[in-house]
Amino acid sequence: MTWQSLLVLGVLGSLPLASSVPAEILARATSAAPTRSHPTSQPHTSFIGTPTTTGALTASSVGSGIPTGSVAPAATSYPSDGKLHSAQPAPFVPAGGVGTNGTIPVYNAKSDFDYESLALALYQEWVELDLFQDALRRFSEADFMAAGLTTDDRELIAFMAQQEVGHATMLSNILGSSAPQQCSYVYPYTSVQEFIDFAQKVTRAGEAGANGFLAHLDSREAAILLTQTLTTESRQQLIFRQFEGLFPMTEWFEVGIPQSWAWTLLAPLISSCPKNQTRLAWQNFPGLRILNQPSPSSASNGNNATGLNQTTLPGVNSARIPRVSGVAASRANATSAAGAQCSPAVATRRPSPLSFPGRQVALQWEAPGKPVGPNNSYITTTQARGAKYVVWVSQLNVTYTPLRVNGNGNATTGNTTNGNATNGNLTSGFTTQPDLETFQGDPAVNGTLFIAITDDDPFLTPFNLSLINTHVVAGPALYQAG
Repeated sequence: MTWQSLLVLGVLGSLPLASSVPAEILARATSAAPTRSHPTSQPHTSFIGTPTTTGALTASSVGSGIPTGSVAPAATSYPSDGKLHSAQPAPFVPAGGVGTNGTIPVYNAKSDFDYESLALALYQEWVELDLFQDALRRFSEADFMAAGLTTDDRELIAFMAQQEVGHATMLSNILGSSAPQQCSYVYPYTSVQEFIDFAQKVTRAGEAGANGFLAHLDSREAAILLTQTLTTESRQQLIFRQFEGLFPMTEWFEVGIPQSWAWTLLAPLISSCPKNQTRLAWQNFPGLRILNQPSPSSASNGNNATGLNQTTLPGVNSARIPRVSGVAASRANATSAAGAQCSPAVATRRPSPLSFPGRQVALQWEAPGKPVGPNNSYITTTQARGAKYVVWVSQLNVTYTPLRVNGNGNATTGNTTNGNATNGNLTSGFTTQPDLETFQGDPAVNGTLFIAITDDDPFLTPFNLSLINTHVVAGPALYQAG
C-alpha cells in the first residue's frame, strides 16, 4: 500500500521517515492521526422509555437456515509433505496465500458479514473504554488499596482505557461514517473486587467474540488489524485475572464464540444509544445464570452449594463479592487454607481448584421474548426446541453434558414451562462438569469459558461453531472453571 493510501484510510497514525517518501508526505506524517472523539462521562442508569425500533437488523429477504454441508473436494488435496508443489512467484516466496499477489490492500468491510462483525467488535470496544473509566471514577484510590491494588495498578487500568480509544478509532476508520457511537451503559458491580471479576469476564467475552469470526472475514486486510487488536485484548484479560488472584493463563488455547453469543453477553450492559445508532443483525438469546458459579474470592472455591445465587446477572455471571470481606478475608485465610489465596499476584497457585470434573452445576434460564440492549430495542429469541444438553465451549473443544431439568423433566421455550418454571418465566436444572483434555495434560474445562443450553448435541469444531445457534435454548454464560 502506498503512503498516500495509508493516510487516506486513516488506519495508521504515523509513518516512518525514509528518504524514499515524498517530501509532501513527510510533512503530513509529522503528526499522528486523531483518535475518535467520545464522551468523557456518561450516565450509568437503566433505560426508561419505549423503544422506537425493536428486533435485530434484517434484510429484505431472509433464508430458512444454513445447511449442513460436506467436506469441500479440494480441502484435503494438498499433500503436506514438506515439498514445494507449485512454481514460486518470487525468490524465497512459496505459492499460495491470500492477498499476496501485490495488490494494494484496502482496509474496509467487504460484505455484510464483515460490517456486522466489525460493528459488534466496535460496540465491545466502546463498552470496555467506558468500563475502565467508570471504575476509576467510581472507586477511590483507598478502595483499590483495600482490594490489594496500588496506584500503579490504577494507572494500568487507565492505560487500558487509552488502548480502547485506539481500538475504537481503528474500527471506526474501517467502518466509516455509520460506525456505531459510544452509548450509555449499566454495570452490576458495587465494589472494586466485583469490578475486577466483571472486567476479566467482559474482556474474555470480547476476546472470544472476535476469535470466533476473525478467520471468516472477507476482508483479510481488516482481519490483520483486528488480530493486532485482539492480542492486546488477551493481555488485558490476563491482567484482570492476576488482579483477582487467579492464575493468569490456565489454558493452552484461547476460545472463540459466535457473534450472537458475544452480542447476547454484551447487549444487556448497554442502556441507551444515540439517535440513529447503527443496529446489529445478530441474535440475542435468553439469559442463562449459573446459580453456584465458582467464586475466586471464596475460601470454599465454589466446590459446594453454599455459594448459591452469588452472581450479579445472567450471561456474564460475575461474582457478587462484599465490599470488604471478599479479597480481605481470602488474604487473611491464605496461610491457613490451602488454595484460598486470592490477593492480586503475578501468579497464584491454588492447590484447591475453583471447580473440578464431576461438580454439579446448578442453572437457571429465561424464556424468550425479553427486551434487552440499547433502548430495550432488541428481543431475546430462540429457534431451539426442548432443553436437553449443556454445551461447554473451551479451548478447541465443543463438549456436551446431559441436562436435568427440574420439575417433570421437560422444558419448552414459551413463556411458561410445563410446570418447571421457578419464577414465572424462569426454568432451572443442573448438569455435571465434564472430565476431558484437549491434549494429554491440558484439562479442556479450565479458566474462564462458555456454556449454553441446547436441544441437540451436533458435532462442531471452532471453525463452524456458529452452526450451533439454531440449537441454543439459552445462554451463553461465562463459567469460572479456574
